[in-house]
Amino acid sequence: MTSDWRADRIGSALRGENPTVLRRLAAGFAVIGDVQFLPGYSVLLADDPQVERLSDLPKARRLAFLSDMDALGEAVEHACRRLDPAFRRVNLEILGNTDGFLHAHVWPRFEWEPADLVRMPVWLYPRESWQDERSALAPRHDALRAEIGRELDRLVPQVPQVPQDAQDAQDRD
Repeated sequence: MTSDWRADRIGSALRGENPTVLRRLAAGFAVIGDVQFLPGYSVLLADDPQVERLSDLPKARRLAFLSDMDALGEAVEHACRRLDPAFRRVNLEILGNTDGFLHAHVWPRFEWEPADLVRMPVWLYPRESWQDERSALAPRHDALRAEIGRELDRLVPQVPQVPQDAQDAQDRD
């Protein structure tokens, strides 16, 4: 993977150049995470790079984003449960402390995690976990990517995208 798409994750997704995109959803892009120390880690990116927080969205788009987050969480849960019997649960988070665009993290959690971390927020994992080449997204994650994608296809009906101008007009009504 080249690194240029990382500087503009949403723009590259809109242009079809972001290699981590799993599916285009109603209000964003489901992507697999750059790091996979917890296999199945995924992110929902809002489809507008100018949107910084959930409250920036009109109500209908906000609900669509949350619905997409729910679908991605369920897809990760089903895929991870099928692929790893030690799967425990999924954590969903909208934080926004580092990246200045709306996104939601979907973290699968497993029984095999270190005892001191398994019940703690994933952000407490040591820095090495985030930077270790062994957990970087790679072709070995293709089967997991495919499984999450199949689950998204099953859970999210493919509906035509509503142009943003039309959506904004609906929100004002």
